Amino acid sequence: MPLSPVSAPPPTAAPLRWPAAWRTPGFRGRLLGVLVLLLGLVAGLPGFFAFIQARPGVVLPDPLLALLPAYDVSGPTFAVIYLSIGAAVVYLLPRPALLLRALWAYWLLHLCRCLLLWLLPLEPPAGLILLRDPLVDALIYAAPAPITKDLFFSGHTATVALLALAVGPGRLRRWLVPGTVAVGLLVLVQHAHYTYDVLAAPLFAAFCFWLAGRIVSGSRKAAY
Repeated sequence: MPLSPVSAPPPTAAPLRWPAAWRTPGFRGRLLGVLVLLLGLVAGLPGFFAFIQARPGVVLPDPLLALLPAYDVSGPTFAVIYLSIGAAVVYLLPRPALLLRALWAYWLLHLCRCLLLWLLPLEPPAGLILLRDPLVDALIYAAPAPITKDLFFSGHTATVALLALAVGPGRLRRWLVPGTVAVGLLVLVQHAHYTYDVLAAPLFAAFCFWLAGRIVSGSRKAAY
């Protein structure tokens, strides 16, 4: 039996809170569904990344990247990323409809990224310096060798871009948009991605956020 849409209230209504949201069958089903999908994603990613790392790929010409000297900026990169995630989570947790859309968008983002990584085997750019993230390296990229071929598109840049969309208009978005730009520039300085990976990331984030809106509320806008 299909799930009922998660209906958005009128613009003048207060945001839907957890007790009311949980009483909505469409909300419960979609929330539980995306949590199961995210758990499956976490379970499957280590093997997938080991597979793409073992494949030969191609090196792309990148005139802009060739002009940038490579530096290890792992610290600033992950400081921006984790501060962005923390601020967005604090904002989204009391807003279940926004959180639901963000979770679906995040799963879709990884689904798109895995598909493109499978279709477009690439070698890392010249001068690559490994991004060091102990948490993700231990939980997601668990493999005998470092993962350097997860290139198109930049997951770090796309994640912060997605958060900027998920929180909606306001002060937090005005911080997250520059955060997206900063992360994109930093991974280029690190030579961890091609320019194409970074430029494509916000586009895929926007597409997945739009598609998530369709999933959580049919044709209605879910960001309330």
